[in-house]
Amino acid sequence: MGKVVLVAVNLGILACYVVGSGLWVASGSAWYNSLVKPAWQPPDFVFGLAWPYNFAMLAVVGTLIAINASVAERAWWTSLFAASVVAALAWANLFYVQQSLPAAALALGLAAAFTVPMVVVAFRYNLWAGVAMLPYLAWLCVATSLSIGYAALNRAA
Repeated sequence: MGKVVLVAVNLGILACYVVGSGLWVASGSAWYNSLVKPAWQPPDFVFGLAWPYNFAMLAVVGTLIAINASVAERAWWTSLFAASVVAALAWANLFYVQQSLPAAALALGLAAAFTVPMVVVAFRYNLWAGVAMLPYLAWLCVATSLSIGYAALNRAA
């Protein structure tokens, strides 16, 4: 697959992530506001700061890998990124739409697990690309712990 096509595929996956998240995440809904929140949940403004960085970093690192990394690393990145986004969007749907908190926690855990080898690919490509990916991985790990916390605290929900 050509580099330009891979850049387009990476940005297309990211666009699906952004749009899907926007469609399903409803943190202002009455149902969400009625949930018992884990004590370690950061304030709402942190989410507003984290996601623009995460999406921008995924665009930049994914584009750099699509253009400059080896064929194997490009294929590995694209496959893992797609799997991670599918799992993250499954979380959004399971959590906010289907209100299935345990299944949502599992889906987000999978998104984080798929992201670990993405970070490895980024580090193999370039030190700074790997470093840029670390906040996203950390964010997914924190979000997974929050999702598990929601599931534990709201068993009857």
